[in-house]
Amino acid sequence: MRLMGALLVASAIAISAGGCAPPGVVDRAQQLVRMHREGEAVVTLRAHLAKHPEDVGARRLLVRVLAFTGDLEAAKVEVAELERRLPNEPVPWIELGHAFELTHRYDEALAAYDTAASVAPASPAGSREGGMRCARWGEPEEALPRLEEAVRRGAQDAELFHALGLVRVHMHDLDGAQIAYEKGLAIDPKSTENLLGLATLAVVRGDAAAALAAYDRILQRKPAYAGAELGRAWALAKLGRTEDAKRALDRAEELGAPRENVARQRADLK
Repeated sequence: MRLMGALLVASAIAISAGGCAPPGVVDRAQQLVRMHREGEAVVTLRAHLAKHPEDVGARRLLVRVLAFTGDLEAAKVEVAELERRLPNEPVPWIELGHAFELTHRYDEALAAYDTAASVAPASPAGSREGGMRCARWGEPEEALPRLEEAVRRGAQDAELFHALGLVRVHMHDLDGAQIAYEKGLAIDPKSTENLLGLATLAVVRGDAAAALAAYDRILQRKPAYAGAELGRAWALAKLGRTEDAKRALDRAEELGAPRENVARQRADLK
């Protein structure tokens, strides 16, 4: 559960705060954080909230900035204000989870996400947040029931289904993983993450034809994706199309694929 902490610090601060804050306020605060001027970001958000205390979006961002600076107690005060204004909603508990996460208290973060799920049993938000976080922390056993609960509650987004597919692969449920990736792709046909999931699943199964089809679709969307060319080379070689595989490896090398991977596949072709 301790993986991805550093990346979450960066990504949590960079999110769009949402709510009713004028874009300038949130954008200005986020820009200050990117410039490592978190104290000024706090002042900016607090000044805005003094005039607009009902602004949920700005307060959510304030919670994250305070937690990012290590001031968890101040962040908790803002979470309590969110809870007062949003009773029986998941948002305050999700933000408390983010605050704990940003201060590397991951067990408490997960407990907060689970509370978000319990206080709003009709909403997928808490289950989704907890499941996505567990997946990113590398805990598929913890992620699986939460992600599946989010789906039961109506969550429908490509990112969630990609995470669910990945978790099911780790749990050796390949059929379930395929269902998840296909649902994610149906929701967002441009989702290269779910296509990559299907390609990887085909490789695991040794299904070269399905892998080639998926890698070809990825390259239609991302022509410069070296990893997909490497995947194509593997699939083409398995299908006995040696010359095409060599060309795919040349293209992968041009795109910057790791030299050792290219060399290994070339050696296999011989």
